[in-house]
Amino acid sequence: MISQKTKIFLGALILSLPAFWGINALEKTMSDFFYWHQIGNNPRIFAAQIALEEKLLEMKPVRNMAVSDFETRAKSAISILIDKDKILFEKLPDEKLAIASLTKLMTALVVLENYDLKKEITISKESAGQNGSVPKLQEGKTFPVEYLLYPLLMESSNIAAFALANDYDGMTEREFVGLMNEKAKETGMNDTFFDNSSGLDPEESGTETNRSTANDLVRLVRKLLEKPLVWQILSTPQYSLYGPELVNTNRFLLDDSNNWQGKIIGGKTGYTEKAGGCLLLVMESPKEKGTLVNVVLGAEGTENRFYEMKRLISWLNQAYKW
Repeated sequence: MISQKTKIFLGALILSLPAFWGINALEKTMSDFFYWHQIGNNPRIFAAQIALEEKLLEMKPVRNMAVSDFETRAKSAISILIDKDKILFEKLPDEKLAIASLTKLMTALVVLENYDLKKEITISKESAGQNGSVPKLQEGKTFPVEYLLYPLLMESSNIAAFALANDYDGMTEREFVGLMNEKAKETGMNDTFFDNSSGLDPEESGTETNRSTANDLVRLVRKLLEKPLVWQILSTPQYSLYGPELVNTNRFLLDDSNNWQGKIIGGKTGYTEKAGGCLLLVMESPKEKGTLVNVVLGAEGTENRFYEMKRLISWLNQAYKW
């Protein structure tokens, strides 16, 4: 049984609630009134607040210090939001390392800036005999230059690389590689050197291997982002315009288990014994903050390049507030 005093107390409490709510509403109304009155009399305060909010937006993504720093077993790596020149992670980004088939990104750039994409190339015997390629491009077959960019970038075809550098309108490998090195200097890739158009380790001892740095590869991506065809190709999982189906070596096009909130723009794989596993992956950042470029160089074996990249992406999801 509720006592008489308790009943009186509860009744008084219920009757006082509307007044309490009214006081709170009045307090909020008065607070808002004085705030906007102050803003009206002092427009500089309003402008300063807007500027502060814009500054906070510019600072994002913000590092979540509750998440430990990232560690990778790759020799070099970088993750950079290139729209803001904001480095989110780096490990020895200026270390000069062999880059294997990441070379073919520069091969594609030189082709796009110097070739007629509609012109046809006939695959020579020497091109068809290149090592490390599944022979989908057979000797004597003729293809438009534009098509050869698909096996070059999707499957890292060494046949396509050699044919583009040697079978086009009198071009030779030496001349083509010269254009690659010229373009590297023009692009600010001062720690980059090319000896061939494919990225294969040289067969002769003493011959220099194609090399670059994570930072230089970011510079190359900046230039390549001006070439929509490159990213159309690099984001294509399968392609079968001429006979055998081409399958992209970039597993991230089919793997959504990393829970990344932005779409993949494109990527390029590479592997040789000297270079180890290499991977470049370009993605849209969450909440439309810009374009994120990730590079992993010198991972151990062919599998670890994907593993280390996946770990990096997972860490970026947790370590930054977007």
